[in-house]
Amino acid sequence: MSLHRLVAAALLPLALLASACGGGGDGAEDFGDDSLVIYSGRNENLVGPLLDKLKTATGLDVQVRYGDSAELAAQILEEGADTRADLFFSQDAGALGALSAKQMLAPVPQDLLGRVPAEYRGVDGTWVGVSGRSRVVVYDPRTVTAPPKSVFELTDPKWRGKVGWAPTNASFQSFVTAMRVVSGEDKARQWLEAMKANGTQTYPNNVEILNAVDAGKLQLGLINHYYWYEKVAEKGAGGVPSKLAYLPGGDPGALVNVAGVATLKNSKHAEAARKATDYLLGPDAQKYFAETTKEYPLIAGVATAPGLPPLDSLKGPEVDLSKLDSLEQTITLLQDVGLV
Repeated sequence: MSLHRLVAAALLPLALLASACGGGGDGAEDFGDDSLVIYSGRNENLVGPLLDKLKTATGLDVQVRYGDSAELAAQILEEGADTRADLFFSQDAGALGALSAKQMLAPVPQDLLGRVPAEYRGVDGTWVGVSGRSRVVVYDPRTVTAPPKSVFELTDPKWRGKVGWAPTNASFQSFVTAMRVVSGEDKARQWLEAMKANGTQTYPNNVEILNAVDAGKLQLGLINHYYWYEKVAEKGAGGVPSKLAYLPGGDPGALVNVAGVATLKNSKHAEAARKATDYLLGPDAQKYFAETTKEYPLIAGVATAPGLPPLDSLKGPEVDLSKLDSLEQTITLLQDVGLV
């Protein structure tokens, strides 16, 4: 994890990040007064083409600041009522929940909120998911005939040195937050310590974990599902030796998280933000998520990418995604264990 992001995440609830967020560097853009400004925690390579489509479809003058979701949320908190952000496009529910907890967000109009199942939107109606993803175990079927059915099995000595994880990755941290919420602080700490003691190998991101499994360097890895499907789409099934295991029984390792959007309470362009949200929850954008990023669309009537198990068949933990806002505690835990 970069020091920048670590500090941002750790101080997120305190909104004391003027310098940690890059200060004038990150805020140097000259946004037009009439522009809809989106702070996007999603990678430009991933959603840039989609936001170009949004501009064309809506006719809105849209300008985008890209960054890390936790950092951008912290920046919005620091900027307070003067933030230039109109719409926050977060990679995960936790950053949205953090802004909601600070009463920075406006209610999502009910006609938009109602398009998405209740479990994929804020309980207070201030944010709404636009795409979903599942945590999975990627494994090498050349060496693993029976993948684990729980992340808690990964501390078994038979997996010593054979598992990969990415502690600095936002999705991994959301998964650990879910474990803390579902299984308790003590069990989450014990699992992290046992995994570290079992020689779990650290990688910078999901892609490198997947590549290591395909190369035979790891037997198992903890990633998001769509990285595997994107690689298969690129290289063909024959070019990707690994397989995915979706964990059963409400295991924290099967967390289904969302990318979502929220309008800032003090936005001067609330109607434009509503139009943008409407587009992201419409069939064109939802098909983009399904077909291009291999994520789960969240509105009815849009098919998932071929090969994905249906969203309603996944057996992730029953957790209120709004409660994933306690990232500060997760970062502190990861620091205590020596992982970040």
